[in-house]
Amino acid sequence: MNPLIALAVFPVIFLGELPDKTMFASLVMATRGKARQVWLGAAGAFVVHVIIATTIGVALFALLPHRVVDGVVSAMFLVGAAYAWREGTKKDEEIVEKEASAHGVILTAFLVIFLAEWGDLTQILTANLAARYHSPISVGVGAIAALWTVAAIAVVSGQTLLRFVNISTIRKVTAVVLVALAAYTGYSAFR
Repeated sequence: MNPLIALAVFPVIFLGELPDKTMFASLVMATRGKARQVWLGAAGAFVVHVIIATTIGVALFALLPHRVVDGVVSAMFLVGAAYAWREGTKKDEEIVEKEASAHGVILTAFLVIFLAEWGDLTQILTANLAARYHSPISVGVGAIAALWTVAAIAVVSGQTLLRFVNISTIRKVTAVVLVALAAYTGYSAFR
């Protein structure tokens, strides 16, 4: 476990998740249910996804040559940047409404977040960072801390957060950060 890697991963995943649909799903569920139960369900789903992402990231590195991994990671960061930019205008309440009526709060939160995170920006970022840093535990700790923090912010703040944070701007900042990461990783692949 390298705490510096975990600290480096935290802001990347935090910025990637802050404007994400799962943050909004947690926020919406918290306005309709008990905040602690929503957070517990979301936290469990995030742990499962981080484990999946870090194992895939490490597997990529073990199977492919270093330059190929850096090239793939760079391309995925660019895809993540495009995804973050595009997602700025989408609405996310439909998933929450559909699942909330059928299950309890913790299970609903787990299912909504678990389903919403498949192929999500932060899952892709976590896999990329695990491949890049060659330290799945450090990346996993940083990613889980960031995801849990965003979920906590969402469930504690409820709808109040939306009055103070311009989500479109955050998504664009995330996209710019991802482009910078893609450029750096692409440079590393070809130097």
